[in-house]
Amino acid sequence: MIRTALEERASNVGLIKLMTFLMFMMFAMTTDAVGVIIPQIIKTFGLDLTAAGAFHYATMGGIALSGLCLGFLADRIGRKATIIVGLAGFAASALVFAVAERFAVFVALLFVSGMAIGVFKTGALALIGDISRSTRDHTATMNTVEGFFGVGAIIGPAIVAALLAAGTSWKWLYVIAGILCVGLMAAALLIRYPAPRSEREPVGLDKTWRVASDPHALIFSAAAMLYVGVETAIYVWMPTLLTGYRGPGASLVAFALPVFFVLRAGGRFLGAWMLVRLPWTLVLAICAVAILICFAGALTGGQAAAAILLPLSGLFMSVVYPTLNSKGISGFPKAEHGAAAGVILFFTCVGAVVAPLAMGMVSDALGGPLYGLALACGLALILALATLANLIWSPFARRLAACDDREYGR
Repeated sequence: MIRTALEERASNVGLIKLMTFLMFMMFAMTTDAVGVIIPQIIKTFGLDLTAAGAFHYATMGGIALSGLCLGFLADRIGRKATIIVGLAGFAASALVFAVAERFAVFVALLFVSGMAIGVFKTGALALIGDISRSTRDHTATMNTVEGFFGVGAIIGPAIVAALLAAGTSWKWLYVIAGILCVGLMAAALLIRYPAPRSEREPVGLDKTWRVASDPHALIFSAAAMLYVGVETAIYVWMPTLLTGYRGPGASLVAFALPVFFVLRAGGRFLGAWMLVRLPWTLVLAICAVAILICFAGALTGGQAAAAILLPLSGLFMSVVYPTLNSKGISGFPKAEHGAAAGVILFFTCVGAVVAPLAMGMVSDALGGPLYGLALACGLALILALATLANLIWSPFARRLAACDDREYGR
């Protein structure tokens, strides 16, 4: 039976989505397992917390630099080539972990892998625009993609725990990810990607700077950075905040972080369903206010409240970042989606580095992690107010509607 062109395109879109989901899951296995790897690094190399934190900062720094300086590649050489180049870089750096032994080498490999992630991630984010039917569909797909990222964030630490329990080095997590990456490269070579709209002007860093100076990109980048600052309070400092708790439900404290990751992942799949049926401004405002309530309750209710409310916040955090990312990117022509994704990714990584550092400094200066939580609560307040203002005035509605008409043929 001869397949119609429409059936073939639908099949390709399904394969492209599946591969994109698996890419995000694969690299999340490594980036979000850092929290359980750092204690092993400290033990092996006798490092202090600041030095060991390089395992987090090296990757984030590489992603940030790559997003800003190389995000335009997705628009210049095409989505497929960009994804393959990025996956090749990640696979190479991950597989070298098998033979690396020195801390400095590990940090260098993490920086290279971060650069590679920035390349294939911006390519994948630009590709989502190519296969979406509208800005609303774009946002729903983005939430599903980030849902798979959340699944990877659960799988990675679990693999490290299993490796350590078996007396095997944590390094094999990166080898496993590298092998998966090779498989994804092979799939990328076989799948036919949609051709993005061509443009006459050359694509380079000048386009990135132009996108970065656009108020639309700057506002959504600032919002993404603000959100990430709130989120890092959970997976960086929540375990420290709950240390020593002996009250009701103390046995559940050990599961607080896994519960957060599970709720964040599950909430993104739920968010993809919600965002097809409800206005994104309403969903965003409800979730941001709920996050603020969780943080304020944890701040005023002590460790007993924090042990419940902070993991619960993962359910509401789930929708926020992919929605901000999607609306920031889809407010630009598809030919600029790579550059837009790179700019937002840069600010996201800056937030992931600066916010936990600021919380740690505040906690050290004032005498405990509760003060770092207070700073995070302040960030959550600003985020909630911003989303409420967005709900009331809808300042981006006209631009997104214009992109729907121009780019998606609504």
